[in-house]
Amino acid sequence: MSLANSVLAVNNDLPIRTDAPVHSGKVRSVYWLSDADSKRLITEKGYNIPSDTPLAIMVISDRISAFDCIWHGEGGMKGVPGKGAALNTISNHWFKLFKENGLADSHILDIPHPFVWIVQKAQPVMIEAICRQYITGSMWRAYSKGEREFCGIKLPEGLQKDRKLPELLQTPSTKGILKGIPGVPEADDVNITRKNIEENFTDFNFKSKDDIALYEKLLTEGFNVISNELAKIDQIFVDTKFEFGYVKDKQGNDKLIYMDEVGTPDSSRIWDGEQYRAGNVVENSKEGFRQLLLNYFPDPDILLNKERMAEREALARDNALPESVLMNVSKTYIAIAEKITGEKINLSADPKAEIISILKEQYNLID
Repeated sequence: MSLANSVLAVNNDLPIRTDAPVHSGKVRSVYWLSDADSKRLITEKGYNIPSDTPLAIMVISDRISAFDCIWHGEGGMKGVPGKGAALNTISNHWFKLFKENGLADSHILDIPHPFVWIVQKAQPVMIEAICRQYITGSMWRAYSKGEREFCGIKLPEGLQKDRKLPELLQTPSTKGILKGIPGVPEADDVNITRKNIEENFTDFNFKSKDDIALYEKLLTEGFNVISNELAKIDQIFVDTKFEFGYVKDKQGNDKLIYMDEVGTPDSSRIWDGEQYRAGNVVENSKEGFRQLLLNYFPDPDILLNKERMAEREALARDNALPESVLMNVSKTYIAIAEKITGEKINLSADPKAEIISILKEQYNLID
């Protein structure tokens, strides 16, 4: 099996029947189904949602994004073998556990293939909901420079790098560029306070002020469910990002749900417990890849400084990383997915052909 062939790098060219342009993000592509196909699948598959709900096919890829760039490797490797399947498998595991614990639903209705979700249309809350249990990353960088207020939260003196915080902190940032909100810069991914959200809750797409407390509750509960489960396999849930949105229930009422992905190595930092107790930070997440890039290139400021984005994009475009680097990332993702779920991740020789076959034969979505 050729490594390059086993990677699903391009996921926006599948012959899925759709009337709308394919939306392609850093890792996932979204195919909006026609009204007729959406209605048909809701009836045929018995999805418990209103019959006029728009549906989409969401296809993950093996692409790897870090510092807002897509990276590639030698030998035509445009991604990381097994990464997409690992991410989806982990998210599916946590979403199922959330439901079992009575937290909230997700946007996922069906999982036809390890790379594919069938999702219902959700109206996203325009917040990257970040939860932190340890001080590291951007929070530590700011703290070490003397900053003591983070998203409106006052931090005590004397905190130490990579140590547990006195309490679980929620440090939200903007999802996308939001305009006209007093005190909030018009830029993606800027830190915001709870006061910003309360005073402008409709700008963040909340249906009511009360839903701010609900999102905070779901964020804390979701974090704790994952943290407790990871502790059972001696892994530390350091920090994570959740996203929320609204969908309609069967009766047509709005309900707040989890969306995007949860508790994955892409959206979270996960540390090995045994190594941490021995004084080492061993990343079982994308943070390991980020650190490698910072050490790999002579001028790490290019990767950290948003004002040098053009140089950063050139770095990602012009540098094929060693195959060993991407294979190490592959090992990290597959190992943590198998640890979390207790199931083996099988690499497909040709994921694209498998997806097309299943969507044609079982869902009638390929002409």
